[in-house]
Amino acid sequence: MPSRWQSNDGGHGALSHAVALAPATPLWQRVPTRDDDGALLSDFMMLIPGLRQRPSAEQGRLLARVDDVLRVNRHVVVFAECNLKLNLLWVSVRAVPGICRDLADALIEAVPEARLVAPEGPATYRSRGDT
Repeated sequence: MPSRWQSNDGGHGALSHAVALAPATPLWQRVPTRDDDGALLSDFMMLIPGLRQRPSAEQGRLLARVDDVLRVNRHVVVFAECNLKLNLLWVSVRAVPGICRDLADALIEAVPEARLVAPEGPATYRSRGDT
């Protein structure tokens, strides 16, 4: 059951929130790649281990914390989806320098068990709190 946030005002900062109860088209077909002006968007994924095994009330509280972070950053967040089956949060944002790192840090602060999905190697991102 994905929980989804999407800009619903032509990109002016409002986010709508919906919980999908039916099977959806694949994520790669739904995620926007450009904003309304044609500018490319950036995106990232975060894994939230064990999310699907938590009681629904606990899932709701965690998603409310995610929602709070996304709403504070609604000026740059265009689309976000939390897939409970995969324990995965996908976030698409306007291409603003440093926004992926800043937003990932804010999400990790709100949900400490969240982990950014990134390639191995020298460019691997670590939260400021990781050692």
